[in-house]
Parts: sequence; structure tokens; C-alpha cells
Amino acid sequence: MRRVYLIGIAAAVLVFLVISALLARVFSANSAEESAITALVKAQAKGDVGAIVDEIDGCRTSPACRLRAAQNAAALKHPGAVSIIQLQPSTNFSIAASDGTARVAWNVGGSLPIVQCVRVRRTGNPISGFQVRLLEVSRRIPSDSACPTQY
Repeated sequence: MRRVYLIGIAAAVLVFLVISALLARVFSANSAEESAITALVKAQAKGDVGAIVDEIDGCRTSPACRLRAAQNAAALKHPGAVSIIQLQPSTNFSIAASDGTARVAWNVGGSLPIVQCVRVRRTGNPISGFQVRLLEVSRRIPSDSACPTQY
């Protein structure tokens, strides 16, 4: 009887550890999304069109995307340290692939807050891991506005 009890406890601990590891992978996708958006915002603040284009999936082959990158770089270039004020991720919790829109508010060097929307694609699953790709970034939007459906 005692042996069955110990085997049951060991099995429960093993199941708990497996589920915890899978959940950690799901939550790490939010961190990857935040890092990618932060890198994009920093590139815009520097006015680095090449870095902006590199951060957005497929942007190098899209004339419209390259134009938006150049416009954002010119409009948002500002000296100083970038600070993310608020980041609403594209999804709070997803165990499957998803597309969504993240909203980021940031400032640089004491500037007024800059608000933008970023279309994000998450692919993968908890077992194989998730990949996060930025698909599109909006122009600056008013601080009290929701993200537009079309950028």
C-alpha cells in the first residue's frame, strides 16, 4: 500500500513538472514579443531605417513597409533613452499560434508619449516552442485611440 502511495506521489510530481515547463514556454512568448517590440521602438527612436526594416518580417521585400519604416524613422527620431511606458501584448495567453495587435506607449529623452500599434504573429506550440514575428507597425496614433484595423 505504501509503495502505491509513493508511486502516485512521484507521478503527480512528474505531471506537475511537465505542465510547469509547458506553461513556462507559453509565458516566454510574451517576453519574446516584448523584446521584439522594444528593439523596433529603439530603432525608430534612433532613426535607423535599416534596423526597423530588419525587425519587421518581410519588410525588406515590401515597398510600402520600407516607406512606412522611413516615415516612422524620420518622424520619431529623437535623442535620449527609450522608455516603454505601457505595452499591451497581442494576446495575454495562447497555447496555439495566433495573430494579434499589440499597443505600445513609449517616450524617449523626455518626449511626449508616442503610441503605436504593432501587428504580431506567434507561431508554434508549447512543445516545440514559440516564434514571434512582427508583421507591421503603425504610424504614431493619438494617445487615447484604439489600434486601427488597417495601418
